[in-house]
Amino acid sequence: MSDCLTLKKSNCKNCYKCIRHCPVKSIRFSGNQAHIIGNECILCGQCFVVCPQNAKEIVNETEKAKVLIQSGDPVYVSLAPSFIANYNGVGIGAMRKALQALGFCDVEETAIGATIVKREYERILAQEERDIVISSCCHSINLLIQKYFPKELEYLADVLSPMQAHCRDIKKRHPEAKTVFIGPCVAKKDEAAYYGDIVDAVLTFEELTEWLKDARITLESEPDRCEESRARFFPTTGGILKTMAQDAPGYTYMALDGTENCIAALRDIENGNIHHCFIEMSACVGSCVGGPVMEKYHRSPVKDYLAVAEFAGDKDFAVSQPDVIEIKKNFEPIPRRGQMPSDAEIKDILRQMGKTRPEDELNCGSCGYNTCREKAIAIYQGKAEISMCLPYLKDKAESFSDSIVNNTPNGLIVLNENLEVQQINAAARRIMNIRSASDILGDQVVRILDPKIFLDVLESKRSVRDCRTYLAEYQKYVEQTVVYDKDYHLLICIMRDVSDEENERAKKETIRQQTVEIADKVVDKQMRIVQDIASLLGETAAETKIALTKLKETISDE
Repeated sequence: MSDCLTLKKSNCKNCYKCIRHCPVKSIRFSGNQAHIIGNECILCGQCFVVCPQNAKEIVNETEKAKVLIQSGDPVYVSLAPSFIANYNGVGIGAMRKALQALGFCDVEETAIGATIVKREYERILAQEERDIVISSCCHSINLLIQKYFPKELEYLADVLSPMQAHCRDIKKRHPEAKTVFIGPCVAKKDEAAYYGDIVDAVLTFEELTEWLKDARITLESEPDRCEESRARFFPTTGGILKTMAQDAPGYTYMALDGTENCIAALRDIENGNIHHCFIEMSACVGSCVGGPVMEKYHRSPVKDYLAVAEFAGDKDFAVSQPDVIEIKKNFEPIPRRGQMPSDAEIKDILRQMGKTRPEDELNCGSCGYNTCREKAIAIYQGKAEISMCLPYLKDKAESFSDSIVNNTPNGLIVLNENLEVQQINAAARRIMNIRSASDILGDQVVRILDPKIFLDVLESKRSVRDCRTYLAEYQKYVEQTVVYDKDYHLLICIMRDVSDEENERAKKETIRQQTVEIADKVVDKQMRIVQDIASLLGETAAETKIALTKLKETISDE
């Protein structure tokens, strides 16, 4: 398969929307990036349509078409009939005028090739008497059968697509010509590349619009209607049937659109539930007018159908029907890589995803896969990662969060703006002697705490940090931090039990006071002693003086 559809690594956001919409799950996720699996992809383009980040790119062949024009060879455009739905009110004449201004030799409608193809379908049903015939116009359906339903290849009409039949017809009439197909389909780029001698380049309507814009060419509103243009119905659901005679005896004619419906029909064929049918299959809902490269957001199924119906005539284009061999197309199975795991291996992967019981398999589809078992198989094949499971991540995150909240030594209380308790951890319950969280969850915080600090924070919208408070009811000292979360309108209270610190501080203060008191007493006592000594010393000195004076006087008298 050609690399006509790629992904921009930088833009992928792991939303898994592409895998959810991929009908064959041909997208691999690794390193937080999406990667298209080429040998499994059917190029339906749904990933391109639904990607919210525009991470999917379609290879642009505008420069290739310009080189063809510059080569000097006549370059003819095969224009898909869905153009009338993409370019409102613009007929084939106006398109021819604009495209010739870009340098193309001429423009013809792919519906001419569609007429050739539908006549071959009619011949097969009338002459070959096959049990089931599936239309081969849609390359995505062809790839689906080649890759996923190879046993049903025998039912796929071995006929060129309208694009190929028309371009081959152009080259038959103009041997020197180069051909460029313009339409709403990604898969046509791959079809042209695989069968390289028929179509030289493929442009999407988006590429054409951008080219016209760069060249400053304006499309004129110039509708036209030709009676010999019934094949213009081809790009609508049931459009092939609308052009066919539907007169093959014993056959039922039906039209299916959407890959899921086509897969269901192929499974019925595989199981032997369908016989004697001609089935028109289109991968896109609404057929080609619902193509992935109808210009972005240009999707109005009813309006688009009415535009085509008004444009189409009641008779066939006048064509020269080629020999059967000239429009014959061989389809071969396209093998896919991917080994299937055993039941034991699937169970082991499910166990790693936290799914040990059948009831654990939610099959929610958030990862993009329909069932957890499909997801497990994809993991085994290297297409998916365990982390893509949303319930797994949710449970893991909640478990991790709960572990942190419940094991932190600090108390944690979460309130809403009505001051109702939303969450309380074990540490907070221990501080306030609350047996179970259920005893307080949903109740007003006033039941357990003074609400003043919360009211202040709620009113000011400013956090309060490290506010030391005594909870008299619980005889606990706590250091409170109250944070207001404006995004989630929550109040978060973090409480640190500082009772031991306060008790130790109080104990130290008591000891200090006692020490001061004792010191004061000792000082007082010592001062008294000093004073007593001083007093005694004073009396003794006086007595001694008196005695010595008397002694002196006695001695002197003698």
